[in-house]
Amino acid sequence: MAKKRGVPGRNLRINDQIQRDLSELIQREVKDPRIGLVTLQSVEVTPDYAHAKVFYTTLTGDPKATGEALNEAAGYLRNLLFKRLHIHTVPTLHFHFDQSVERAIEMSQLIDLANATRAKEDAEAADNGARVDEADEADEADDDSDKKDNGGK
Repeated sequence: MAKKRGVPGRNLRINDQIQRDLSELIQREVKDPRIGLVTLQSVEVTPDYAHAKVFYTTLTGDPKATGEALNEAAGYLRNLLFKRLHIHTVPTLHFHFDQSVERAIEMSQLIDLANATRAKEDAEAADNGARVDEADEADEADDDSDKKDNGGK
């Protein structure tokens, strides 16, 4: 029997819709003080729509405490999603802290530091190169004066 194929892009549309709805629901419906300013980065739903990984970042507060609060509210949020979404199976929500933004900031800082160090080394090398050229010219002048003193030998 032929394998049943889903509608192309349907999974992506559902991911986006869940992300939009959850963002609104967390902001308006969840009153837990451990949840500060939360940004939902992405949602990944399994092909059978049974589970959804929700990746979040925080602007304020402890990410671990925020994750615990979100996971405790996951059942309530799933119930509210069930009322909004028109799909047969509303996935169980699993919240995960997204460290990609922090890693990107760290990598950017390392790149900036490396560029600054290299620019400093290049500037020092250019200064040393100018000093070496001056010293070479002085040595050549000394050699020329020694040759004149020795009668050109």
